[in-house]
Parts: sequence; structure tokens; C-alpha cells
Amino acid sequence: MNILMLSSFLPYPLFSGGQIRLYNLIKQLSKRHTITLIAEKRAQQTATDVAEVEKICQKVIVVERKKQWSIQNILKAGFSARPFLIVGHTDQKVQELLQKELDKKIYDVLHVETFYVMQNLPKNFALPTVLVEHNIEYLVYKKYADNAPIFLRPFLAYDIAKLKRIEESFWKKASRLVAVSESEKAIMKRDDVVVVPNGVDVKKFAISRTKSTDEIRVLFIGDFKWVQNRDAVAWILTEIWPKISSKLEVRSSKLPIMLWIVGKNIPVSLKRLTNDPAIVFDENAPDETEKIYQKSDVLLAPIRVGGGTSYKILEAMASQTPVVTTKLGAEGLEIKHEKEVLIGTTSDELAANVVKLLADKSLAEKLSQQARKMVETNYTWEEIVKKLEAVYASAI
Repeated sequence: MNILMLSSFLPYPLFSGGQIRLYNLIKQLSKRHTITLIAEKRAQQTATDVAEVEKICQKVIVVERKKQWSIQNILKAGFSARPFLIVGHTDQKVQELLQKELDKKIYDVLHVETFYVMQNLPKNFALPTVLVEHNIEYLVYKKYADNAPIFLRPFLAYDIAKLKRIEESFWKKASRLVAVSESEKAIMKRDDVVVVPNGVDVKKFAISRTKSTDEIRVLFIGDFKWVQNRDAVAWILTEIWPKISSKLEVRSSKLPIMLWIVGKNIPVSLKRLTNDPAIVFDENAPDETEKIYQKSDVLLAPIRVGGGTSYKILEAMASQTPVVTTKLGAEGLEIKHEKEVLIGTTSDELAANVVKLLADKSLAEKLSQQARKMVETNYTWEEIVKKLEAVYASAI
């Protein structure tokens, strides 16, 4: 197939779940198809980043991403039927580039990555369109609004209502609609939604434990621009970690224990929640995330906001790092409590699960081996891309 892709982001470097997903999907698709990618490029992304994506595409066209937070965009959103997110991603140049590509080459299908660039499709657009949603975006923004200052909430609620209306309208316009989890599929108002979950590079996250012997590390890793990661760390710091610490004296191991919080641009507001010297905020950990998992004893991922499939959990499973998470964190994955991971609902349960894994090495080993097997069977990118190819074929 000749596949034309339109994305709200350039999928390199691999710093976010969206970048990891799209990069690996393109990498696998390009083995059997030709890919032309039109993507918004952020200011911090370089020509080297573009060149990396060009290695896996026949052609890459980048458009400089306009500044989202501007008085002009705020006013446009406030005095129109368009929500703020749509205003910021509306670009006449993108529409012109799309039309130019369609005029000079025949494509079989258009793959749109995130709905909020679909307004840039040219008028009378007729190519079969597959829309891939990473989240139910209006629900993510609602979480922001729920925690905003009270005086802002009415304005944010109005914008979210507009966002919900247009997001649902684009779901209807797409030839095929893709979700990344069953819970998101259930929210989408179509009977033919296909779930194409996230995957993991099992070769990159190979089984190679290089665990340090001088301390025990409980890991949280994430991109802190996402509300679900900020919420999870706030919960860890205020409720979960103190309960883990209070139970440490019952451990037989005498090794010191560290809570290792890894990610770029960790908010100062989170750092201020604790003065515990056992907690390390690490913004300079290796970019090779496989090295981070290999040095960790447990991944603690108490996700209670958002949707999709958590990469941190897939990557930890592939690395044979035992996982403690919530029901929402496990959502979208065919994993079960006490089989591949430990799942808790309350801070007490999550803390107890972490202590249990640290104390019971045989349990930790059993879960990590079964988790790795699950990943190898169901969540390689080679298997995931077959599902996406089937969606393309059904749209044509």
C-alpha cells in the first residue's frame, strides 16, 4: 500500500508514548508498504530527529508547530465554536501540503494520528481515512479542569464541551476508527471501532539484569507533561511511599531502599511534597530506558487518570522488572493480578504489594517471567502492526 500519514507530532526522539508507538508502527509498516509522513515539528526537535524518521519513511514533510499558548489562540477559541486544542492545530500550510501530495501521487489510505489535526484535511477529501486515537482527549482535559482554580472552571467546561462535540464528530467522519484500549472503545459511539494496543520492542528490552547490589530501587518513570503521571507521583509521595517506608522494618534485607522518580522536567510542585532523603528525583537518567528498568527492583505505576495502554508497564514486563499497578494501569493489557503483575486499588494495597515483592523474591521472579512471556506472545510490534494492516485493508 501507499500510505499517507498525518500526525500532530514528529515521532522522534522517543521521549513519549505517542512517539514510541508511531515510530515503531512506521518502522514495521515500512517493511511492506511505502509511507509518506506529514507531521508537526516542535521547536526543540532537530534536523537530526527528522533524519531518523526519514530512515523509516519514503518521505517526511515537517511543518513547524505553531505556539499553542498565545493570546490570539485564546481569543479565537473563546469567541468561536472551535475549542482551544483545535485552534492551535489548525494550519493552512498543512492543508496545502496534503493537497499537494494528493495531486501528485495516488495513495491507498490516509492514517491520521490524533483527531485534532483532522480539520486540516482539504475540502472534498475522498481518501479512505483511518483515525487513531491515543486517548479520549476531552476526558483528559476534563481532569485538568477539575483541578483548576474555581474561577477558571466555567470557561474550561465550555471549551471541553466544544472539544467533546468536535472529537465525536471526527470519530463519525473517519472511515475506520482505532482505539488503544477496550475502555476507550466502549466510549466511542461506533460499533466498528478496532483496538490496536501499544507494543514493545522485545529485543531492545532484552532479559539482561544488571541490578545494583548496594540498594533496592522502587521505580516510577514517566513523561511529566501528562496529568496521569503527575497525579500518580503526587499519590505516591503523599500516601503510598510513607506506607511503604513504615513497613520497611519488617523486611529481612538490610539494603537501603530508594524511590527513584525518573523523567524530564519534573514539576517543582511535586518535589516540594517530600523531604525524604530516600526519594531521588532523576531528570538526567539514561535516555536508554531499558537501562533504567534493569537497575530497578519494582516498577510502581499507580495510574488512576487517563487511558490507553501504559508503556512503562509493557517495558517493565519486557525487562522482567516486577510491576505494581492499578486496575486502570493494567487496562488494555491481557494481564491478571498475581499472574503477571500485582494490582491494587487503595494506597494501602499498593504499598503492601510493593513490600510483598521486595520480601518475596520467588514471587517477584515468577511474576516477571510470566510477564515477559505474555509480552513476547501478544505485544511485539510485529504482532501489533498486523492488526493495523487489517484495519487499512477494511477501509479500502
